[in-house]
Formats: sequence, structure tokens, C-alpha cells
Amino acid sequence: MDQHRPHNPNSSYRRHRSEDKRERGDGWRNPNENKHLKPNHHQHQSGATPEQKPLSCPSLSTRRELYERDFPLYKQPVEVGCFSLDAERRFFNDSRQMRYFVEPDRNPNFDLRDGYKGRYVKRDDSVREKLDHILRWIVANRSKLDSSATTASSRALDVDFVTWRGHLTKLLTTPYETREGWLLAVTRFSGTLYISEVETEAAQRERDNRTERHEEMMYWGYKFEQYTCADNPDSLPDPSGVVNTNEAFCTVVQTRLADHRLLFSGEVDCRDKDPDAPAPPACYVELKTSAEICTPKQRSNLHRFKLLKWWAQSFLPGVPRVVAGFRDHEGVVVSMETFHISKISHLIKNEYNCWKPTVCMNFCSDFMSFVKHMATEDNPR
Repeated sequence: MDQHRPHNPNSSYRRHRSEDKRERGDGWRNPNENKHLKPNHHQHQSGATPEQKPLSCPSLSTRRELYERDFPLYKQPVEVGCFSLDAERRFFNDSRQMRYFVEPDRNPNFDLRDGYKGRYVKRDDSVREKLDHILRWIVANRSKLDSSATTASSRALDVDFVTWRGHLTKLLTTPYETREGWLLAVTRFSGTLYISEVETEAAQRERDNRTERHEEMMYWGYKFEQYTCADNPDSLPDPSGVVNTNEAFCTVVQTRLADHRLLFSGEVDCRDKDPDAPAPPACYVELKTSAEICTPKQRSNLHRFKLLKWWAQSFLPGVPRVVAGFRDHEGVVVSMETFHISKISHLIKNEYNCWKPTVCMNFCSDFMSFVKHMATEDNPR
């Protein structure tokens, strides 16, 4: 496999695709980013066979067959806290930005274009926020993380990895991704590994060269949330307001994947408004939009490609369902469908050569073992 061991243990790991393929990513740039891991689907480490563990040498293959083992242990995620980001992207250690899901009609006819020209405040996505918001939460909530710590200011966290849910999602989908590359920076501090994404050059080009149509379609997803979310359990959605993508509510969860203790955060769209709903994260709802499905081929493509990312994104923090609005070419939502995360593997089982949850989770687990092996110098600088 065309891979290289980073000489500096606190380094960056790149998943590489040829430059004519579109890559996406965002995050911060590690000053030690002089060496990269470069996985490639078409080659693998010399002498490896599907029966061998892919960690037998300092490289990591993305070949799917290497990860078709038993599903690894993944403990039920536990929400240890949350935080909010307001209209000016300011951090608050509370749930003020929580919203409540209001079930729409099955054929709602939501116009997702409404407000794009006059009621839209778009977050500046050229600003690299790195892990800052998660770190602010950790500083404010040390007592929630390690009951054995002698003082709230004790430096060591009782976790192996701190990162964003979105970065883990990209790891889960890596064995099946043929188009979008990523670059991750890793550093070890007081025994905990911090993983943040770095924007690749290709991703920056893609961001700088988005078409007006692409920009508007990005708005559609946020507008769908405005049609289906209320500010409190007893109110209704107000689609006449401003869509401000600076605002966010984020959950912070702890879990364990194999022997890797994880602390990560991810944005949550809304929660079930039923007062008898289960405790978070089991009451959370993920909202999505997608092109309407008119043919069996389109349904198959949804299962093979979109459901992979939807499953990974929600399975990680323990969000039990995705509510999708299917829209026509003009941005009008014509139908709704709910996907229960626990049933998605059954939904895709008849698709030929489809993705497998066990491959996703085993690759993620092995990647974390690989990072532990590589990033050994406990020096955040």
C-alpha cells in the first residue's frame, strides 16, 4: 500500500484521492503536518492478506475485506452534557438552542427556496473553529468527566480520544468512499488524543468555486429544519423567520469503541417534543432533505450511498431516527419518510455489494489503534 510512516508522532493523517476527485474537509492545520498517511483503495500493504490483521505494520489499509469481522463492542452512548452556539456563534454551556420536532403532513409542499434572498444569515465557513467549542465545554465541565479526579483542574481526562462526531463519521465511511478525501491532525496531551480536521487544498477549491445553485441547495436543508422545528414543546414552527446557520445545539457524548474511550460532540437538529420521550440522546431526531425518488434505481442509490452517511452520523451518538423530506427539482418537499437507525442494516441487505456497518466500525476501531501506535509523544506543541 502506498503509505508512509510519519516521522513526527504528533502528525497528520491523510486519506488521499487523485487531485481530479473532489475532496472535502475542514479543521485546523497542525504545524507538524510534514508527513501524511495516504491510504489508497487500489494498493495495500505488501504481503497482507484478507485474513491478516491490518495493523501488522505501520500503515493502514482501507480495503473493505480486511474489516469483515465480528461487529466490535460499541457501548450505548451516554450524553454527559450539551452546549449552544447563538446567532453570533458565541458559546453557551446550556441548551438554549434546543428545538422541538413537529411532525409535518406526509405531503407538506414546503417551499425550501423561501427566504433565501432576504432572510438568510450564513455562517462564515472559511473560519476554522478547530476543536475550540468542545474544549470550552470540557473546561466548563471537568467534574462531569472524571469522578476520580482529585481537583476540577486536574489535567488528565479519563478518555482516549476527543473529537467531533463529523470526523468520526468520515472515518466510518472511509472504506466505501471513492471521491472525498480527508486530512486529520492528531496530538496527544496528558494521555488523551485530540483529532481535528484540516481543510485539504481540493476542499478549499470546492468551497471557493461553489455555484449559486449549490449555495442555494445548501440553504434548503436549513430551511427544512425551520419548517419542522419549534422553539419550545408547545409552539409551532415559524417558517417566516430568519435562517441563521450560526445557531446550533450540540450534544456531548461518551462511549467506548472496542478498547477506545471516546468523548465527542455533534450538532443535533431537534428532539421529540413528547414529555414522555426517552432521555437524550434517544429523544433526538436528525433531519435530512434529498431528491425525490421516482425509480427503483434512485431508491437503490439512496440505500447504497446516502443511507451510509445518514446511518454513520446518527449511530455514533445514539440518535435513533432520521426524518427525510424528499424534494423536487424546484426545492419543494413533496413527501416525508422516517428511517429508524436500528432498521437500516435490514433495509440495505438485499442491495448487491452494499456497505456493511461492521466494516465501518472495525475500520474506525483499527484506525484509532493505529493512531495510538503512531502519536506517542505527549506534547501538544
